[in-house]
Amino acid sequence: MTAFDRGLLGHRCWLELATGERVDLPVDRWTAIPCDGDEVLLDACDGPTLDVGCGPGRLTAALSERGVASLGVDISATAVRLTHARGAVALRRDVFDPVPGEGRWRHVLLADGNIGIGGDPLRLLARMAELVADGGTVLVELDPPGRGVRQDQVRLGPDGVGWFTWAWVGAEAIAGLAARTAFRVSWATRRGHRWFACLEKA
Repeated sequence: MTAFDRGLLGHRCWLELATGERVDLPVDRWTAIPCDGDEVLLDACDGPTLDVGCGPGRLTAALSERGVASLGVDISATAVRLTHARGAVALRRDVFDPVPGEGRWRHVLLADGNIGIGGDPLRLLARMAELVADGGTVLVELDPPGRGVRQDQVRLGPDGVGWFTWAWVGAEAIAGLAARTAFRVSWATRRGHRWFACLEKA
């Protein structure tokens, strides 16, 4: 079992950067019921929603409970199993591989810093544009303002095995990224220590 899988089960894990810096991952939030700003994302979804990097499925399941058709995708078999245990639907899938309903999703979620998937936010947003319908939205969780766009080599602790590229996007930087893809920022907001934006596909 990987450090990420253990994190999905509630054990402490972190990203270790090549500089030696550590960034703790919010495993308590992953495994909890939706709270602490999650309603910003959930309330914005009124149609079929794809939860990218769904983890243990708190948002996918919450949407299902609200009667919103939702599908979680995650590369972790543990994440998919935990999402199923919550009564929601999920597939083990890399989002850059074929995904059901491409081009027809009303909303896509990139919560919990998942804008960093693949280490290239522009590439990821271009992929989101392929998944979401015209007029649809991508709901993105961001870093606080002033962080810009950062890309770095990381590995998951405590195992410390296998480097990969991850990215972080500050709230002030998302409009510039959106303008270089098929999106525009329709709103941005803050709840406590969390920052969010809604990107609408033209």
